Parts: sequence; structure tokens; C-alpha cells
Amino acid sequence: MSVPRTQSPTPARAFTQRFSATRRGARLARLLTAHQLTEWGHPHGTEAHDTVVLVVAELAANAVLHGRFPGRGFALSLFHDEGRGVVRIEVTDTHPARPTQRTPGADEDGGRGLLLVDALAADWGVRDRLGPGKTVWAECPTVPRN
Repeated sequence: MSVPRTQSPTPARAFTQRFSATRRGARLARLLTAHQLTEWGHPHGTEAHDTVVLVVAELAANAVLHGRFPGRGFALSLFHDEGRGVVRIEVTDTHPARPTQRTPGADEDGGRGLLLVDALAADWGVRDRLGPGKTVWAECPTVPRN
């Protein structure tokens, strides 16, 4: 006898995936985020979609460039909270160094990732995780800003 499958009246609004700490892993994190946002009703070209994808791209790139620990990848979690009108992004890696926001010189190629996150996200921060490493999180609005 088969057990009937039932669906929750409220669809799950969370996505979590592990990635290799490579440029390819960071790119895949960005692409899967874009797909997930579309599934959640925030298609390409909307402010919410483009903002969240850009923040994920920056945090994933940081995990690959600065949070890389030999033999370890990084994890991406997305949480869509319709009630609060935000998508929470969490990028976890196993490197103990905490990111710092800095202001690079005009002739420097990098160092602007957290400046972008700070400008685009409603809030962001860093917290310790169980085990080695940290989680960098950001919350981005899903409703247009006035």
C-alpha cells in the first residue's frame, strides 16, 4: 500500500547547497541563486533578483578567494521570508579569518566586494559557526525601495 504524498500549504522557502571553493563553484552558486529567485517569484530584471544575485556573487567570490581552506568548499543558504520582505543569504566557509570591509585605492583591482554588499543589503554581518570557520550573511529586500 502506498502512502499518499501531501504538500505543505506553505511551500518551502529555503535553499542550501555546498560548492567547491573554485571559480566554477562561485559561478554555480550565482546561477542557482538566480534560478531559485525566479522560482520564488522574483524573475531576472527585478530589483530583488538582481540585488540578491550580485550579493551572492560577491560573498561566494570572497569565500573562494579569501575563505578557501585546502580540501574544503563553501555552503550557500538562501531563506525567503515573505512576511519580512527579505531574502537572507548565508555563505559559510571553514577558514578562520573574518572578512573586513576596506576602502581600496583607485588603482587597486579588488577590495570592493564588501562595499557592494554594504551598499546593496539592508543588513549584513559575520558570525561564528559550529566547527572551524564563519558564516557571512546578508539580508536583501524583496520589495522595491522608495
